[in-house]
Amino acid sequence: MESCFFTTISSSSSSSSPFSIFSIQGSSSNVGRKFSKSCMHPQLLSCQLPKPFLQLNGRPKYRLNQRRSAYLSSATYKETISAEKQGWDLGRFFKTLYFFNGPPSPAKIVEFIIEKLSGSSPEESEKKMGTSDYVLVVGATGGVGRRVVSNFRKKVLPVKALVRNEEKARKMLGPDIELIVGDITKESTLVAQYFKGVKKVINAASVIIGPKEGDTPDRAKYSQGVKFFEPEIKGDSPEMVEYIGMKNLINAVRESVGLRTGKLLFGFEDQLSKELDWGALDDVVMGGVSESTFQIDRTGGEGGKPTGLFKGIVSTANNGGFTSIRTKNFSSPVDLSAYDGFELRLKGDGCRYKLIVRTSTDWDTVGYTASFDTIGGQWQSIRLPFSSLRPVFRARTVSDALPFNPSNVVSFQLMFSKFEYDGKLNPTFVEGPFELPLSTIKAYIKDPITPRFVHVSSAGVTRPDRPGIDLSKQPPAVRLNKELDFVLTFKLKGEDLIRESGIPYTIVRPCALTEEPAGADLVFDQGDNITGKISREEIALICIAALESPYACDKTFEVKSVVPFSEPFTVDPENPPPEKDYNIYFQTLKDGITGKESLEQSAIAV
Repeated sequence: MESCFFTTISSSSSSSSPFSIFSIQGSSSNVGRKFSKSCMHPQLLSCQLPKPFLQLNGRPKYRLNQRRSAYLSSATYKETISAEKQGWDLGRFFKTLYFFNGPPSPAKIVEFIIEKLSGSSPEESEKKMGTSDYVLVVGATGGVGRRVVSNFRKKVLPVKALVRNEEKARKMLGPDIELIVGDITKESTLVAQYFKGVKKVINAASVIIGPKEGDTPDRAKYSQGVKFFEPEIKGDSPEMVEYIGMKNLINAVRESVGLRTGKLLFGFEDQLSKELDWGALDDVVMGGVSESTFQIDRTGGEGGKPTGLFKGIVSTANNGGFTSIRTKNFSSPVDLSAYDGFELRLKGDGCRYKLIVRTSTDWDTVGYTASFDTIGGQWQSIRLPFSSLRPVFRARTVSDALPFNPSNVVSFQLMFSKFEYDGKLNPTFVEGPFELPLSTIKAYIKDPITPRFVHVSSAGVTRPDRPGIDLSKQPPAVRLNKELDFVLTFKLKGEDLIRESGIPYTIVRPCALTEEPAGADLVFDQGDNITGKISREEIALICIAALESPYACDKTFEVKSVVPFSEPFTVDPENPPPEKDYNIYFQTLKDGITGKESLEQSAIAV
């Protein structure tokens, strides 16, 4: 049997519990402080308890004040729960201990002691170091991508570049640029760990189109535009870059940039479900007699759908007064740094509860805690911003604790307690039976939501198959779509992947790109109808501005300058044009317009 306790029980102790091992958020009592927090290793145990410990279905029976009774019934409460001193259930105490920690091995004990003697844990060291939120530029050595990187660096903003050729990127972007070396067409090169800290993406990667007769080393012919040479695909096919590459990129960054609808952490939502290993953690660990359980009610949720159910009986007997459920530590920490808070969907009972979130695998550690009030008999959504989570240890606020680190969430706890924080009491606390259905716990992005993924596509992507279009008046890429391996067709398929991904996005469709400076007046349009030209520098600035604009979120649009293709555009360096407020343009955009509408109408007519 692998078990160890570092006991330091005082001979003068008058605790109602023979073992004071646990320190609990729900209580400010001295009970539980007879052991130092090193008396238990966070990963001490792994054995499973019988299912009745977790489930009501098994109808387990416990001894309360030496009386046997049906589990968690109101009759039991009236008969057995009182503030008088009652018998302590040592067996339930050890079941609780074993459920969360299992029997520890000697190796774990040694590891634990070494960790404590050496100072802070790896998690704490990482939190102290901190991590920056980066914008990832994909296609960073291309005409638009390198200008995006340059503008971010001028503003001294954290940026990383995803490139295929490190040597080329260093020469072009500078020796100190942070690089991720990978290829969007090769999924195996996009390792998730590489994207840690990436919160937003600008994707300027594109299939390479060049002159059939070749080009100069600096791609001078390409820079003039397709209109001036006979084009062909160079390198990877449009399908590999624009479609498969997009799929790989979305899969690589989805977890780090976040989803508009949030991340499901527990519960049942539409076709999704996420279950966690919850166990009861009640005041039995400090001598009390309250008890609770957690079960899945397959038809007890809204509309007869499944829900979790936290229920039990709470008593202040033996100086107790709290009951809770806590998850086992997750197999690996959950990174929620793309989000802004937790959202609980539950059916209230008019009482105040606590959500406790931990970022350390240690058992006896700070819990980041938020209280919330519920409305009796109503399903409600409760949002708890990360900024509202206070660091609490043994029911006391820890003023010098590190801020909550959403990138390293390791467990949840839900509590109903007589105690608040710092000596205050819960004003809604009532002894007796309680019941709290909990259908979901999610991480959410706060409003207003801004784009997390900006993609540079192309005007004309919906035109090759559009009925009734005069191809002679269209740009070369539209006329030559088939000859260019259906480049626009696969660009459109790539766009659809973004729109369906759930990531907040902006899709920018430039008309013909030029090497001219930014500064010309612009035309923003939707429906994929316009032709013209626009500067690569202008597109880079538009992409950067879109990342910060809620008006650009989930929009698809085309853009060109007002300057005709036949006229060059120049800027006087001594009198440059004023910087644009791109929000003026973004505010004119509408949801749901992609240019595919005419294709869909045509399909319906057929």
